[in-house]
Amino acid sequence: MNVKSDAAVLRDVVKTYRRGKEKIEVLHHLDLTVPSGEFLALMGPSGSGKTTVLNLIGGLDRPDSGEVVVAGENLPRLSGGQLAKWRARHVGFVFQFYNLMPMLTAAQNVELPLLLTKLGKAQRREHVETALKLVALADRAKHYPREMSGGQQQRVAIARAIVSDPKLLLCDEPTGDLDRATADEILSTLQILNRELGKTIVMVTHDPAAARFARRTLHLDKGRFVEKGLAA
Repeated sequence: MNVKSDAAVLRDVVKTYRRGKEKIEVLHHLDLTVPSGEFLALMGPSGSGKTTVLNLIGGLDRPDSGEVVVAGENLPRLSGGQLAKWRARHVGFVFQFYNLMPMLTAAQNVELPLLLTKLGKAQRREHVETALKLVALADRAKHYPREMSGGQQQRVAIARAIVSDPKLLLCDEPTGDLDRATADEILSTLQILNRELGKTIVMVTHDPAAARFARRTLHLDKGRFVEKGLAA
């Protein structure tokens, strides 16, 4: 397949789930190309397949059929162990709820992904300091989550996502738990990571105001992309 190594491509993807005896097709022969350097917002009603798309791109889920090629790898062909190593190298995740370890400081939370690498302690510390500076939290390195606001905790989560310098950031409702002003600060941080550091970002959101920070917005409805205004 002739795609850039750090692009994400979904081709003719079908994904179904079972609920009891009922079979529910969440994605219907979906095609999607995310160019390198894109900041893409995925919008649509609950149950439209947005998070499923994100999970497929991040190698957290597998399609029933079709291709998912991300950073040059056809993900459905990788084993579970290979996928875990691939994610560690290429993908950072940011979720609505920050998933910080309450007993660890901001710096220790950010360092967690690096504990799975071969980096030495000094190298890990340097990476952590750089990541916290990028999200303007260098002065909160020794603070615990309970000592920080929601916006600061989300910036710690972003620092954790970028500490290993992945090319791709996958954000699932990253501002859904924040007030408007704080949400805009987080989205501005994502814009900087996209525009100045070249991170490719795919963001799921229900919020039109959040989607305006992206370069492009696509609307999903019942597992298919639809024109704006046609989604239920």
